[in-house]
Amino acid sequence: MTLPPTELVEPGHVACQGCGAALSMRLLLKGLGPNAMLVVPACCWAVIPGSMPGTCLGVPTVFSPFEATAAMASGVKAALRRRGREDVHVVGFAGDGGTADIGIQALSGAAERGEDIIYVCYDNEAYMNTGIQRSGATPPGAWTNTTVGQLQKTTMKKDMPAIMAAHGIPYVATLNPSFPEDFVAKAQKAARIRGMRYLHILADCPTGWKHDPSLMVKVGRLATQSNVWPLYEVEDGRWRLTRVPQKPVPVPEYLREQGRFSDLSPEAVASIQAAVDMKWEELKRRAAAVREVPRSDAIAEVRR
Repeated sequence: MTLPPTELVEPGHVACQGCGAALSMRLLLKGLGPNAMLVVPACCWAVIPGSMPGTCLGVPTVFSPFEATAAMASGVKAALRRRGREDVHVVGFAGDGGTADIGIQALSGAAERGEDIIYVCYDNEAYMNTGIQRSGATPPGAWTNTTVGQLQKTTMKKDMPAIMAAHGIPYVATLNPSFPEDFVAKAQKAARIRGMRYLHILADCPTGWKHDPSLMVKVGRLATQSNVWPLYEVEDGRWRLTRVPQKPVPVPEYLREQGRFSDLSPEAVASIQAAVDMKWEELKRRAAAVREVPRSDAIAEVRR
């Protein structure tokens, strides 16, 4: 394994044991390096750094209103540009609730304007910081405190990477901290690209997913090995799978590790497997598509 030795998340934070969001921040900053500045809304990462004036983060951090992460990141970038600081990676770092639900308006606006920022969604598939409530990114069949018992979520998970790719921004990628080299490589690529970049991370939450904290890395691996969480990137409109399981693990192996899926019927599990298979085939078709006109050239020409 070849990861940068840089550590910008120090010991002493207050994340729960086995927190995927904590590991994700550590890997993200390894990829971006010290010239990063974070904009964080209400979410677990508004708590994890610790109480002021202490912090576990080795980069400047600004806390924003829940709905305004992308808007505030745009403003911070403009202020830095005004001061001649073009070398700072301004990063909006928000959970799935603050991205797919509450913050999507500001995020879409920033993408449409082509803001030169990196927006990161760490997706633990519910509002974990405020009590495990359902979000737009909660997958079908998952238990939360607002989808109890037989009332598990029946609608699909909002596909934020596809929504952001539809904005035509330069770079979109899915990440999983259980595959750290792929994770850091995508963060480093995002740092090299200019314009709006969007990274979507699967961030395991043992508290809300109801499994032992020691299983965090294992559950994350199963998510990608079963194609529940495929790893891919969309660069200037070109879709590319970055990890292709040679023999995908059956989805039930991923589900049975988590108590939040314990009430599912065999029919519901089969339905989830079918949805995962359909999405995987769709991704393979997109990745195989050949574009006659290199989109990066066309976009670069427009930007000039």
